[in-house]
Amino acid sequence: MTDLADRRGIETEVYQPAEDSHLLATAAVETVGDGDRVLDVGTGSGYVAGSVAEETGAEVVASDLNPHACQQARERAAAAGVDISVVRGDLVAPFRDGAFDAILFNPPYLPASEEAERDDWMEVALSGGESGRAVVDPFLDAVGRVLAPGGVVCLLVSTLTGFDEVIARADDQGFSAETVVEESYPFETLSILALRRESESETATV
Repeated sequence: MTDLADRRGIETEVYQPAEDSHLLATAAVETVGDGDRVLDVGTGSGYVAGSVAEETGAEVVASDLNPHACQQARERAAAAGVDISVVRGDLVAPFRDGAFDAILFNPPYLPASEEAERDDWMEVALSGGESGRAVVDPFLDAVGRVLAPGGVVCLLVSTLTGFDEVIARADDQGFSAETVVEESYPFETLSILALRRESESETATV
């Protein structure tokens, strides 16, 4: 199997900002409100978290399973002079119920053999398992717990992952989904979904 990092031309232990990162950051800055408590899951280099902290009045927490990513996110924030808390943890596990008004996630989504090197941090950052949804699905199953009432999840989805399947999984967890921005590339289309609890979305339109 071709190494995923080689496919993306990456030679680092930490995922660096790319098209998907920029798309998520743009959508997040437009979505997040002043004073919101925001979680950037799988922060990587900390680019998205830093962008939100710099351009909004939000209180930002960044998390990642990769200790190298946590360190780089702290260094990026310090260099930019922005206040970000960085926590090492798996998805939303470290956080209390209802803690965040907005949750951002650019997940590992490249379809890859189950034999991918899960002890290699770049493989962990990129591989979404055979379906491309090996991380997206458990995230959708868990994220509602830490989302505050009226909150929003901004999730990046690739057509490589199965757009309709992600929408269906979100629906199973009680979320309505709206595509807020998308961009097409030669081999995939990237979309940012805004996920909200259906009952709350319906209440807001009454």
